[in-house]
Amino acid sequence: MEQLTELTVKKALQALRAGQISSQELTRACLAQMEKLEPDLQAFLARTPKSALKRAEEADRELVAWRRDQTQELPPLLGLPIAVKDVLCVANVRCTCGSKILEKFVPPFNATCVQRLLDAGVIVVGKTNTDEFAMGSSTENSAYGATHNPWNLRHVPGGSSGGSAAAVAAKVVPAALGTDTGGSVRQPACFCGVTGIKPTYGRVSRYGLIAYGSSLDAAGVLARNAEDVEILFRLMAGFDTRDATTIDLPVAEAACVEDASVEGLRIGVPQEYFIEGIQPEVELAVRQAVKEFEKLGAAVVAISLPHTKYALPVYYLIAPAEASANLARYDGVRFGLRVADANMIEMFKKTRGKGFGAEVKRRIMLGTYALSAGYYDAYYGQAQKVRTLIKHDFEQAFEQVDVIAAPVAPTTAFKLGEHTDDPLAMYLEDVFSLPANLAGVPGLAFPVGFDQQGLPIGMQLMGPHFKEDMLFRAAHVFQQNTKWHLSAPEIAKTS
Repeated sequence: MEQLTELTVKKALQALRAGQISSQELTRACLAQMEKLEPDLQAFLARTPKSALKRAEEADRELVAWRRDQTQELPPLLGLPIAVKDVLCVANVRCTCGSKILEKFVPPFNATCVQRLLDAGVIVVGKTNTDEFAMGSSTENSAYGATHNPWNLRHVPGGSSGGSAAAVAAKVVPAALGTDTGGSVRQPACFCGVTGIKPTYGRVSRYGLIAYGSSLDAAGVLARNAEDVEILFRLMAGFDTRDATTIDLPVAEAACVEDASVEGLRIGVPQEYFIEGIQPEVELAVRQAVKEFEKLGAAVVAISLPHTKYALPVYYLIAPAEASANLARYDGVRFGLRVADANMIEMFKKTRGKGFGAEVKRRIMLGTYALSAGYYDAYYGQAQKVRTLIKHDFEQAFEQVDVIAAPVAPTTAFKLGEHTDDPLAMYLEDVFSLPANLAGVPGLAFPVGFDQQGLPIGMQLMGPHFKEDMLFRAAHVFQQNTKWHLSAPEIAKTS
């Protein structure tokens, strides 16, 4: 059998049920890999070895009992270790959102998506690093230090779910939860050579996800292949009475099956996603992946999403405006950091001034300005109108095609510090990922090659609302016929 940390979600679950490995052995292997790599990787903000091993021991007892009497139904993920991005609440585990303002916040409850996976038997081994309040594309905005890309420690892992992507790529865990507001699952998946889903808005509950942009935020999964991502996604998805934006629709049957095919699948390739300035290796790898789909029986159709060029300015009006409102609650009164002062207004100022980092302050100011009297209609109101046009582009495209194929980011992972002093350059890294969030459609990122530096290249498939199964099926067929997703960074190899 493969080394324990090499196991995918599916293989680990099969081995656990067969009694070939124990949950304690698997969990200890993950914790040992974490201990070994963390000095270089810095992917975790909190580690939970004690509770993880206790839960693994309980899982092993349940597995032994089930093997004796298989008439009882076994939780589908029983004994599987995972990591959770530090913007999703895990009861009794510190949740900082990568910010000093929540340095001591310990939620007393689980996010719905976390709770559903715990009910399915997972074991949480730690909380992963993130850009502060998920605002960033590199995980350099974390108040607790930057995460490093496992493929090259001098490069970023992407953001804001960089800690989760790095942990999966480095084989610390077989899967991790992330969130995606403007590409924050897909871009790290791309930069770290793993697979990640941004679900349809409303498909997975946001209850317990600490809000950045409430009309854009989505909780997703990162793992080593589409099949593994789908396994966790299907258990997380579904209606939640505690989130009024969730939709009461049944979750589709598993699409990553043995006889899956892309025969007759219509794949749209939008001209607006192959722009001047895109890294040539990225464009080549994505176009070659599209050709591979064509060889497998898919039909490729050239399409246009004409309002794509407006997605970046629209996003950076809407998301900061929502952030300005959402982050107003961090005032030193109810919870989180409090910098004492006899004057209440000064206490507000000092608390928020000390607690928030530079990027969060920048976005709060941008959003507050866009919502201010005299500017609301000109900026925020206008952005919402253009957002509708972007959504209509996708609706019209899906009348012609089943899925849309595009790059995830214009470049491969850039160097740590390369865009730190240039916010616009950092924002431009999200130019291909933002439209899916604005339109609320699902997107799945997966590896399709490497550049000359040995850094992963990813592509994304986007589909109609609630058609994640179509994306999983297409990516699964691609991965059954290619080997990009099987590559691993040198750091991940077990000594």
